[in-house]
Amino acid sequence: MQYMKIRVGFGFDVHRLVEGRELWLGGIRLEHEKGLLGHSDADVLIHAICDALLGAAHMRDIGYHFPDTADEFENVDSKILLKKTVQLIAEKGYTVGNVDATVCAERPKLKAHIPVMQQTLARVMGIDEEDVSIKATTTERLGFTGREEGISAYAVVLIQK
Repeated sequence: MQYMKIRVGFGFDVHRLVEGRELWLGGIRLEHEKGLLGHSDADVLIHAICDALLGAAHMRDIGYHFPDTADEFENVDSKILLKKTVQLIAEKGYTVGNVDATVCAERPKLKAHIPVMQQTLARVMGIDEEDVSIKATTTERLGFTGREEGISAYAVVLIQK
């Protein structure tokens, strides 16, 4: 009897909020007076998902595959990194089962944007929208997130072979 192999992965990312940058989150551009600082577009949600996928497949992390020292990834759209990550795990025989993620930000409010983020990420990963869960929370004005110095994201994924 052949059994399906399933694995779980966890990812986390954080980036600083700065003036003069666009804010990309969940693969979409949001109107905000600040954006996230990073070598790529600094989409913390996508980066957390990439790390979760790579971890589940026992393939290290996003920085290993897409180093911030590589010119080819400077200001890159993180949706490209996500697509490449899905291709990397596919090379080991895995497909994405589902994603459950949480974004921690005081502002902007994300509730209205979550459906478009889910559609966008599902399309990039080649899975159903209902297999992408995104939640938003604040830190009740505590810590760097509460002071609006940065945004963080957590993701858990299930992959299957």
